[in-house]
Amino acid sequence: MSSLAPALGQVAVLVAALALAVPFLGRYLAHVYTSPRHLAVERASYRLVRVDPDADQHWRTYAMSVLGFSLAGVLVLYGFGRLQSHLPLSLGFPGLPADGAWNTAVSFVTNTDWQWYSGEAATGHLFQMSGLTVQNFVSAGVGMAVAAALARGLARSLQDGRVGNFWSDLVRTVVRVLLPISLVAAVLLVALGVVQNLLEPQVVHTLAGGVQHVTGGPVASQEAIKELGTNGGGFYNANSAHPFENPSPLTDVFEIFLLLVIPFAMAWAFGIMVGDRRQGGAVLAVMVTLWGAGVALLTWAEMAAPGTAPGLAGGAMEGKETRFGEAASALFAASTTGTSTGAVNSMHDSLTAPGGGVALFNMMLGEVAPGGVGSGLYGLLMLAVVTVFLAGLMVGRTPEYLGKKIGQREVTLVACYVLTTPVLVLVGGAIGLTASDGLAGLLNTGPHGLSEGLYAVTSASNNNGSAFAGITSSTPFWNTLLGLCMLFGRFLPMVFVLALAGLFAGRQKLPPSAGTLPTHRPLFVVLLTGVALVVVGLTYVPVLVLGPIVESLS
Repeated sequence: MSSLAPALGQVAVLVAALALAVPFLGRYLAHVYTSPRHLAVERASYRLVRVDPDADQHWRTYAMSVLGFSLAGVLVLYGFGRLQSHLPLSLGFPGLPADGAWNTAVSFVTNTDWQWYSGEAATGHLFQMSGLTVQNFVSAGVGMAVAAALARGLARSLQDGRVGNFWSDLVRTVVRVLLPISLVAAVLLVALGVVQNLLEPQVVHTLAGGVQHVTGGPVASQEAIKELGTNGGGFYNANSAHPFENPSPLTDVFEIFLLLVIPFAMAWAFGIMVGDRRQGGAVLAVMVTLWGAGVALLTWAEMAAPGTAPGLAGGAMEGKETRFGEAASALFAASTTGTSTGAVNSMHDSLTAPGGGVALFNMMLGEVAPGGVGSGLYGLLMLAVVTVFLAGLMVGRTPEYLGKKIGQREVTLVACYVLTTPVLVLVGGAIGLTASDGLAGLLNTGPHGLSEGLYAVTSASNNNGSAFAGITSSTPFWNTLLGLCMLFGRFLPMVFVLALAGLFAGRQKLPPSAGTLPTHRPLFVVLLTGVALVVVGLTYVPVLVLGPIVESLS
């Protein structure tokens, strides 16, 4: 069995780096979303699109702005993919097929970055830089903007449903947060060996006397925002298992740090925005607890190495890079499925059955450990509303959260939010696993085949983007089905979140009373963690039993 020392060392370095960065970045994010000042470059962009950044939007207007902007992104990226062959730096690649262009456009606009294609064999440099990378920035910005709107709704009182300005939130997020951090991260990645160029594929001669074409490109610049924005789409088909994207254990830990730092920092910023840092600390504690449990379980599953062959080899190394090993692969897998990143440094199809089950369950929780940039925070806040509602029922008091009463309309919106993704996963999974075109894409049969199809629809519906590599999804059936899952899985929950933010903003903020459940203490952390595991997790137990659990026992 492999030593635990490397695993513990990597986790210790990662936790130390996050502990230093999260408070600083959290304070900065809170300043970004509360400052009345606009930078000169921001004002220029507002004039260009003719919007008033100081207009306080009603939640419906905010939601229409989110949907309209995202729809425009889908149309532009779809056209970009279809016309790729007529554009510069296409490397001679043809345009994407209609179903593939649809899937790719929806995938990157929804922050899912599911890829049915091999990046180095299907997309040119311009499409990667000006199409996919741009959406990596703005799709992450949309999620962070919605989270900021919900925080404002909880912080405000009697504001008639007004939750801020989407255009201001989006531009500030991109200009003040994502661009500068990505620039620094890209430079560091280049210094650590990640490729960055605009060269044509280079011809090299192999040791066996053959010829191979090696594709370079603007990799580091895409890799930085791919992780920082919890996007996950790789420049290469092997994603972060490719040495041009992730050449060493040092870059591996740095990339994990990038995909975790903003989701954790958003919880810190939330506490500052609502005027009580303890509230942000409680949310952060739940995120850390769930993430830590996921890392521990997945590491155990991979390093315990059940079976004769893995035992003799010292670990379950199938599908993993030897330069990383089981520990780093498990840490990456737990972090990428706990967020909405979808990047991989090993093939999840080759995880052990319990390891694959942990990765699948991380996504099924709604990716709140710590979740995607923005989406993780607002997802956990929706579960916090469920928690105070259930606690209020148990003690016979009117539930409230941060001074806002929880009534029928609030509970209805939260219920719709909680049920949206399970409906998409279970209905989409049923369609994919019963239709002949869906079954044709599965490599395996039995429990593992079920897990392949279930993982695909779960990844799409939760906007994660990782996959069990055994499934062949580059077909009109899977491209269409998964595109619909990604579209509804991203924007329906956002509408419910913004509607709830509007209701909270219109309510009077009441002072705590003797019957108020303290939502900053360890008891609430335990209750919220339990709600995430029970209310959300138990929804999927039957299908998990038929897939990873049966496979583990067989």
